[in-house]
Amino acid sequence: MGVFVAFLAFIGFGLDYFYLGTVSEDLFLPLGTIVAIAVGSGSAVWSLQSGAKAILISTGALPADPANPSHKQLLNVVDEMTIASGLPRPRVYVIPDPDPNAFATGKNPDNSTVAATQGLLDSLNREELQAVIAHEMSHIRNYDIRLMTVVAALVGSILLLSDWARRAMWYGGGSRRKRSSGGGLGAILLIAWIIGIAVAPLVSQLMAMAVSRKREYLADASGAELTRNPLGLANALRKIESAAAPTASIKRGAAHLCIIDPLGRKVNLKEGFTAELFGTHPPVEKRIVALKAMAYQYERLKTSA
Repeated sequence: MGVFVAFLAFIGFGLDYFYLGTVSEDLFLPLGTIVAIAVGSGSAVWSLQSGAKAILISTGALPADPANPSHKQLLNVVDEMTIASGLPRPRVYVIPDPDPNAFATGKNPDNSTVAATQGLLDSLNREELQAVIAHEMSHIRNYDIRLMTVVAALVGSILLLSDWARRAMWYGGGSRRKRSSGGGLGAILLIAWIIGIAVAPLVSQLMAMAVSRKREYLADASGAELTRNPLGLANALRKIESAAAPTASIKRGAAHLCIIDPLGRKVNLKEGFTAELFGTHPPVEKRIVALKAMAYQYERLKTSA
């Protein structure tokens, strides 16, 4: 998050200093930066308020039906994890899709939703389902939805600033200030800023994906803490990963919310530098290894007790 803010400040300062002329030796008014943050934040706040409903509608999710045996088990598991986590009970929805997956959404624990596909209910046993729901409840408890909204605001602000800067360079910028104050240092800063606005869309998305991956690891650990059964989640991840097809009902805009990438992108299945850069989710194998390590620790504690 610190890198996000620093990158935003660098792009905004360059636009205000080199082109808009609102930052100089005698005046410090980062007008372009302020406007971009306001627009990006406004979009993110709207998403926070209305995004959960839009996501549920886009996936075709329906409220869980207590008369359906598989839905009833899901409702029971959610009740158990609500007690274990100490959170308010989230709304529970089922997505009529045969591919196993799940996600949590909402703006805070008091206004949250857990959604699971019918395929998840059909393919997992009760222990594995409990582990998946614990993972999603952990996203709610850790305020990951709110964090990703802040990230969305920063990404939106960076994209706006970089777009305005490119337009200013292309059209001359009106009050464009063709200068490099400070001699060689100013020229270096100008070159670095031009490179920054060129790569800003890619860099901002990569940083957002990095935050998302870290939150998945944290939710795995927090979910295992709630169930005291890390292997339950490890087994569930294995089953979800081995599913034959992507989750057709979940579109790209909600993909980062899911426990495993619903689009089936191969980069999320790999390890190494490329996966660390472009993957929206950590490699499943690395998550399973971490969960197995936790299971060993728990077993060792039980044995010593």
